[in-house]
Amino acid sequence: MVKYFIIGFVVVVVLGAVGIFGALNYEQTNFVAPGPSQTEAMVTISPGTTLQQIALQLETRGILEDAFVFRLGVMRRDAATELKAGEYRIQANASMARVLEMLRNHEAIQHRITIAEGLTTNMVLAVVRADPILVGEVEEMPPEGSLLPETYLFERGTTRQQIVERMQQAQQDLLVELWPTRNPEIPIDTMEEAVNLASIVEKETGLASERPRIASVFVNRLRFGMRLESDPTIIYGITGGEPLGRGLRVSEIEAPNPYSTYQIDRLPPTPICNPGRDAIVAVLSPPDGDELYFVADGSGGHVFASSYNEHLRNVAAWRRIERN
Repeated sequence: MVKYFIIGFVVVVVLGAVGIFGALNYEQTNFVAPGPSQTEAMVTISPGTTLQQIALQLETRGILEDAFVFRLGVMRRDAATELKAGEYRIQANASMARVLEMLRNHEAIQHRITIAEGLTTNMVLAVVRADPILVGEVEEMPPEGSLLPETYLFERGTTRQQIVERMQQAQQDLLVELWPTRNPEIPIDTMEEAVNLASIVEKETGLASERPRIASVFVNRLRFGMRLESDPTIIYGITGGEPLGRGLRVSEIEAPNPYSTYQIDRLPPTPICNPGRDAIVAVLSPPDGDELYFVADGSGGHVFASSYNEHLRNVAAWRRIERN
């Protein structure tokens, strides 16, 4: 009796081993085989989703042939706790091994939002609020000039507040990087002053090549105790940075305005926009020169002068262009 029991037990063990070996062999073969989906698929894995739920979701979408085999393969590779939430673009015929690789390496879709240089904070927030992928509201109004214009990548589920905080942190990181490299002779005492002046440089020209030269003019004027006399500072005091859509009137130039650098010494109370990296670099390391004036040249750029008489001739030329 005992002998038959032992024989039966051995048979069960052998058959079990054969079954397990067969299952593992089946898993090994099918885990790397092309998947059944004939088209690319978009899949969102929510935070907290279990391996079983992920496998069932992928099988239901037709991405996996067998949810059990996928689960077995994931567990055999000790990856059950390494699957990342996110939005994934899974290629047609992706194997289970490839799907696991994507989820394990967090190859999630990256969306992007681009903030142009020279926008006011209100304008930046309008872009953020209009983005259809970001969620939630901006919880706190950031100070003017505290956001770094850039293209930011983000995943679905990112909040608007998070992207604003990233813009603020990006500017702080940039200032910490650039401040030690500044020209020690510039009349700028703090990083906040650098951003303030850079915002004026940013608004004075649409040509990237002109930023260093315009920064040099303003730094020279500060060095000699001259007022900056920048038209965009007047406009900011009138509209908060929204375009006037026309030239400034004499009455607007002469009207009391706390931001007008025709009326105040040095810098306005706050930046007048969010300057980009190049404008900040230009302010911190302006080229050497003795120019103190510039005026539009009618072609989108400016003409520069070192003396007031030369500047007056340039202004007269610009007035003729305006009249024509």
